[in-house]
Amino acid sequence: MKKLINVLVCVLILSGCKISLDGASTGTMKTVNVLVFENNAPLVVASLSSQFTEELKTRIRNQTKLSITPNEPHAVFSGNITGYDITPVAIQDNKQPTAGANRLTIRIQVKYVNNLNPKLSFEESFERYKDFKLVGSLQSLEGPLIKDVTAQLTEDIFNRAFAQW
Repeated sequence: MKKLINVLVCVLILSGCKISLDGASTGTMKTVNVLVFENNAPLVVASLSSQFTEELKTRIRNQTKLSITPNEPHAVFSGNITGYDITPVAIQDNKQPTAGANRLTIRIQVKYVNNLNPKLSFEESFERYKDFKLVGSLQSLEGPLIKDVTAQLTEDIFNRAFAQW
């Protein structure tokens, strides 16, 4: 009988708890603005600027209750793309060197201004890469590679801004 009462007490206590696993902590923040990240990389991909900016907005929309607005936002993301490189990472043949694997690297300089709590503001660089084997043309692989790398970058930036672990 005592075990049953203990179990019921535990169930009642736990039923009042709310557990959130998304990691986002926006506090009293309601609005955010994401400015266009200009592409200042030496090697420019025309669509990268808008693609990265939209990926960051989508992550914020999907993982928080924040509204994206240009009018008096509680926080602002801005920055630029400082690097876009494709380099060989593994040489396949010593006699006639060819790349066995390549690496796409993207670097982003981000400035995050939290107008409600300036202590949480930051300005830093983020870099991610993806290794790939060149099969066929680079143009056919480039789109999916950019999507994978920008997903990693937006996750890093989102976590830096909103996940206070």
